[in-house]
Amino acid sequence: MIEVQPNIWIFDGGNVSFLSFPFSTRMTVIRLVSGDLWVHSPIELNEEVQQQVESLGNVRYLIAPNSLHHLFIKQWQDAYPQALTYGTAQVVNKRQDLKFENCLAQSALFPWQDEIEHLLFTGSSVMEESVFWHRKSQTLIVTDLIENFDPQHFKPLQRNIAKAIGILAPEGKMPLDWRLTFMLNKPLARKHIATIIAWQPERIILAHGRIIEKEAVDFLQRSFRWVGI
Repeated sequence: MIEVQPNIWIFDGGNVSFLSFPFSTRMTVIRLVSGDLWVHSPIELNEEVQQQVESLGNVRYLIAPNSLHHLFIKQWQDAYPQALTYGTAQVVNKRQDLKFENCLAQSALFPWQDEIEHLLFTGSSVMEESVFWHRKSQTLIVTDLIENFDPQHFKPLQRNIAKAIGILAPEGKMPLDWRLTFMLNKPLARKHIATIIAWQPERIILAHGRIIEKEAVDFLQRSFRWVGI
């Protein structure tokens, strides 16, 4: 558990295999003014993680921000039956075994919206992602929208492939296969990233790879050059 900013912590979990690559997992926890905890992209729940989280406050909201970040939601729902779960429409459709309070639709209202702003990044034919901005700390929180893996995280052949698809630090970006699905809808992606840049985030917490601690706007402009900004 690492405190990134007052009332914001990250928890690094183990790796999960995706297309034979070891993908690291990272959860972000925000303590709201109410004292309740907002848990983004929950990692595998074990006794140590549970004790650390419960030392911070009451788990109230569980967030599944895209259709790949849902693997451990059931563990958290079982451990915290009072928590409310939110996911994108794709997650809700994919995990009909889980109970969701609401979809992370762009037009929806959320209990945390006075503290955490939300944008649904759409335009791809295969996946959408909910992106969040914690106003007080000016922190942007993403999952696969940007991947920025340390090169040493991968074996040599994997590292070469990861570089080719654009997910190695310090030049991480959206993976190439996902970028290609925006080819017919770049104007919408450009509109979304313009909104995110207008938030003027100071840092970016990523689920995969190195966190961006400074010059976050410059990083975003480089990372999303492919949309024509």
